[in-house]
Amino acid sequence: MQTPSGGEQPPSSPPLTASHVHSEEARGSYVALCGGVGGAKLALGLARIIPAERLTIVVNTGDDFEHVGLHVSPDIDTVLYTLSGLANAEQGWGLADETWSFMEALARLGGPTWFRLGDKDLATHVTRTERLRSGERLSAIVADLARKLGIGASIVPMSDDRVRTLVDTDIGRLSFQSYFVEHRCAPRLRAISFEGAAAAQPARAALEALARPDLAGIIVCPSNPWLSIDPMLAIPGWRAALETCRAPRIAVTPIVAGQAIKGPTAKIMAELGLAPNARNIVAHYGRLLDGFLLDAADACLTGDLGLPVLTADTIMRTLADRIRVARASVELCLGIADARAAAEENRA
Repeated sequence: MQTPSGGEQPPSSPPLTASHVHSEEARGSYVALCGGVGGAKLALGLARIIPAERLTIVVNTGDDFEHVGLHVSPDIDTVLYTLSGLANAEQGWGLADETWSFMEALARLGGPTWFRLGDKDLATHVTRTERLRSGERLSAIVADLARKLGIGASIVPMSDDRVRTLVDTDIGRLSFQSYFVEHRCAPRLRAISFEGAAAAQPARAALEALARPDLAGIIVCPSNPWLSIDPMLAIPGWRAALETCRAPRIAVTPIVAGQAIKGPTAKIMAELGLAPNARNIVAHYGRLLDGFLLDAADACLTGDLGLPVLTADTIMRTLADRIRVARASVELCLGIADARAAAEENRA
């Protein structure tokens, strides 16, 4: 296994525990890398413990697509709705108390109904589409929507450039939303590519957040590494910015006891020939990680991961759960930073 760079703690060192790290509120600023529902849960927890002016949530846009003439940004909208308190709490996406008159009318006219757009949700898509067509950057539109929804933290798309996730399957190449929603992830996955990524650049606000002198940690949310985080890493400027960043870089496990917390992560790993476990998640991220938040159910893997580990209950069913996992994520970042400082002091 590749040993990630940046961490002073060797693989044989004992795992970090709550007794090794600070219990204080988050110090410094943080950047979270986020996908949809699972990532939004942790993003909400982070927003409850980190002052708004010190939290930047960078969201995947590889899932974005054009539907019935509208620009739809599913992951961004999930994060916006979750942090504003407007989300449908039961399903984790969409808006609470939604109505579906538009979809019913569209069905009568023979329009595409496989991707459902609620009546209230339409306002977001129409607004975004109109502003994009007038020449505004997606990042500026998202920042304005966040302000209007009362969100203090910075919500930033991974790029203002078009990047689209494509999935090669046993029934052919599919756009992400066709694979994920229309086909419900049923086709067997063979490969994933990111159209436009090579020519794209990270959103300016994201790079500015990574360059902050008070940056205390980068937290990869428990989103699907292949479908939600890899679209960012496929953009050359993103990987370079993360690799050169000195702040601790940690990931929260999306796999617990061989099962995905949310979505098709375990299925995808199996179809790519990988056992669904934390060991393969860490290996996938490689040098980009300095630490890993492991679920207590998988504590037996602690010594196999080759980097500092903190174990915790990572299942997030309630707001209290989300805050708990957010605190553990911050504690891991602080613990890694303190271990580095102690090592440097000893060398001096």
